[in-house]
Amino acid sequence: MTTLEVRDLVAGYGPVRVLEGVSLDLAGGEVVVVLGANGAGKTTLLRAISGMIPVQGSVRLDGADVAGRRPEFLLRRGVAHVPQGRGTFNDLTVEENLRVGGFTRTAAEVAEDTERWLDLFPRLRERRDQRAGSMSGGEQQMLAIARALMSRPSLLLLDEPSLGLAPLVTADVFSSIQSIVAELGTGVLVVEQNANLALGIADRGYVLETGSIVSSGTAAELSADDSIRRAYLGV
Repeated sequence: MTTLEVRDLVAGYGPVRVLEGVSLDLAGGEVVVVLGANGAGKTTLLRAISGMIPVQGSVRLDGADVAGRRPEFLLRRGVAHVPQGRGTFNDLTVEENLRVGGFTRTAAEVAEDTERWLDLFPRLRERRDQRAGSMSGGEQQMLAIARALMSRPSLLLLDEPSLGLAPLVTADVFSSIQSIVAELGTGVLVVEQNANLALGIADRGYVLETGSIVSSGTAAELSADDSIRRAYLGV
């Protein structure tokens, strides 16, 4: 199970710095949530960890510094990233999307795991031969997660999995995340605005504001913090 250690991470876009010295940890099999308002730097944080943008600082997987390595290198090291907006291949069917997700693995492994994740997401089994672009937002989110799982990641990065989803569908997605952790021991780093649901499945969490971590603790501690309850939990 992969351990993630991020230290003094600085990242941005061109001359614009978005992250200012972010540090966080995730142990194998943990669910860690990063809370923050729009513009706090949550998406940039996941892009920096997954090698999509240049960084300063260190990103360590099981002690090895992989900061700045390309996404395909990190994928082979067990890191899978489900971006905001899902990123499914709209012109491919559900099954074809899954097979693309397993490109680093053998044909037998892909066939086995295709059935495995179709069992976890029964709606996808029903739409196995349907083009991804014709499915609902919730179904596409499930497909994006299932496709990421086809690489058998030890670390799964999820960017706003509840974005644009109806409450019941969101609950299904988060329930599936819990099942994945329970079955595979996959570590999950999720950035999310739906703090109630995210803290409900998380072990620990961090609060990101204007590119810096301003608070951290167990899910229970964050849920009980009055300032976080007012800002993120609608209390």
